[in-house]
Amino acid sequence: MISIDEYVFDVLLRDLVGHDRSPSAFLVYVHLWSQSKGRANESVQAGLQQIAEYTGLSKSAVQNALRVLVRRKLLKVHKETVTSVPEYWVQQPWRR
Repeated sequence: MISIDEYVFDVLLRDLVGHDRSPSAFLVYVHLWSQSKGRANESVQAGLQQIAEYTGLSKSAVQNALRVLVRRKLLKVHKETVTSVPEYWVQQPWRR
């Protein structure tokens, strides 16, 4: 069983879906959270296709969602090279 912070469902869900009009950003956030923090890892490496398959979204929807999450500082991304698989760090800015 994976335990996720209540803030994610009580606030972040409404904020991403209502304010940003990006339900895909919420799905991608929860997916990346489950693959990293939900498994006691600091980060997760995943390509667009892999995230798209897990979430049921298109690759372009995943790209847009990742842009929203990075802009909102809910996600940090690092790529070694232009063609390498990105590594994602899920951020929880409400926890200080």
